[in-house]
Amino acid sequence: MTDFTLNQPISGSGPIEPASRPNLDKGFNPLTMILFFAVLAGGVLFVAYSIYVDVSATGTRVTSYLPYFLLFVALMIALGFEFVNGFHDTANAVATVIYTHSLKPEIAVMWSGFFNFLGVLFSSGAVAFGIVSLLPVELILQVGSSAGFAMVFALLIAAIIWNLGTWWLGLPASSSHTLIGSIIGVGIANALMRGRDGTSGVDWSKATEIGYALLLSPLFGFACAAILLLVLKFLVRNPALYEAPDGNKAPPLWIRSILIATCTGVSFAHGSNDGQKGMGLIMLVLIGTVPTAYALNRALPESRIEQFQKTSIAASNVIAAKGAGHSILGDPRPVVTQYVAARKISEGTYPALSVLVKDVGEQVRTYGSLDKVPAEQVGNTRNDMYLASEAIRFLMKDKENDLSKDEVATLNAYKGSLDAATKFIPDWVKIAVAIALGLGTMVGWKRIVVTVGEKIGKTHLTYAQGASAELVAAATIGAADVFGLPVSTTHVLSSGVAGTMAANGSGLQMATIRNLLMAWVLTLPCAIALSAALYFIFAHIF
Repeated sequence: MTDFTLNQPISGSGPIEPASRPNLDKGFNPLTMILFFAVLAGGVLFVAYSIYVDVSATGTRVTSYLPYFLLFVALMIALGFEFVNGFHDTANAVATVIYTHSLKPEIAVMWSGFFNFLGVLFSSGAVAFGIVSLLPVELILQVGSSAGFAMVFALLIAAIIWNLGTWWLGLPASSSHTLIGSIIGVGIANALMRGRDGTSGVDWSKATEIGYALLLSPLFGFACAAILLLVLKFLVRNPALYEAPDGNKAPPLWIRSILIATCTGVSFAHGSNDGQKGMGLIMLVLIGTVPTAYALNRALPESRIEQFQKTSIAASNVIAAKGAGHSILGDPRPVVTQYVAARKISEGTYPALSVLVKDVGEQVRTYGSLDKVPAEQVGNTRNDMYLASEAIRFLMKDKENDLSKDEVATLNAYKGSLDAATKFIPDWVKIAVAIALGLGTMVGWKRIVVTVGEKIGKTHLTYAQGASAELVAAATIGAADVFGLPVSTTHVLSSGVAGTMAANGSGLQMATIRNLLMAWVLTLPCAIALSAALYFIFAHIF
């Protein structure tokens, strides 16, 4: 696909020789713009139709179009984040095949976009809700309120601003870092505005877990890509594999196949991991504006409902035993909410949670299935389930609770039943995110591709270097997806390329490396500051 931008990325200390540089400056093809806007229009219509079908299936009567207008605006912002994400991360997947002349740029972009689409479509959803769990629980429980909309708008707009700024400078910054920084900023601002310590607004244990994944993945990419290249040199003695492309000729078929395969793996892995970051936020938007259709998983089969009843009773017994000797009068929700927000157990925590678990079980038993929950009750039932799930998650992580293996297994089974009812992603959301990622790549791929392909090493990227960096990136991102951790495709791949250059003795362009490190270091604090300021402004406006 043709890059629609006219400005070139920032210059490095020494671009590669023009003779082997791929042709990235083809003339503008009007058909490309027609295709782009056709896919864009089709995607918007598809999203609107899907929402219409889902809302109609619930039998809800539309009395006001204001929620749907807010929904449209919020969805466009959320999909805009994924669109800008495509500028950065998806472009990394095609850099190696373009600079080794394995695929022409326009074919590489379409190929990568297709496998990004498949990656998003077959993603597990674990990363999506891992991101959401960083948000303050009181805002998630009130996601349809003014504070909830201020939260979503602030963190998404902050992430878009930073991503656009770094892209404009040709810096491969991390969309994962940016989004997580934005979420932390909202959490801190929300806590301070409520008169609490700013550190209480974030689940720091989860943030630390994600932080380690983001911090270590580029170091892992650098080291593993370098080691893999050295192992290849020892095992495979074919000189052609370690030489720069001859002019603009395509590599031998077997080398070309390897490079295309690794590009495919990175594209698929990127879609399955990065594509989920917007999904969780889109689901928050849908839950807040159209709870009747999206607060609960109405497609859950009856067998899962029966299982839910069993796990609910077992979990209630475990929690009630822990709270023996204590009782709670009145509504248990404030006590459980306070525990989830502060993560400090009081004498009322276990009794309150036991009552809440019983209440949720009674609601499900009364209605028989989730699709029969009355429209006016859907939001409350969903909030109760989410609150119970989060409370149990923290209880199981708290070593002071001294839970036995059997008790942990019982609570885990119940939490799984709760999550199946509340943490789901409709297929049309996945498709919409995949389209946004693909279109973003179509518009903004060239800036980041040039940086990765020309400005990291002092010599032209060889076939073995490209394959090593891509293979390590695909494996790292795929593993992170399995464990539900977000990692940065940008940092893993660019650090992998740097690792192969170092291992090969090719030399590194330190100006670019310095800029990459600056983007890496500054992304988190800048995103935190941006989103906190925007949340403060939006909270007062709304």
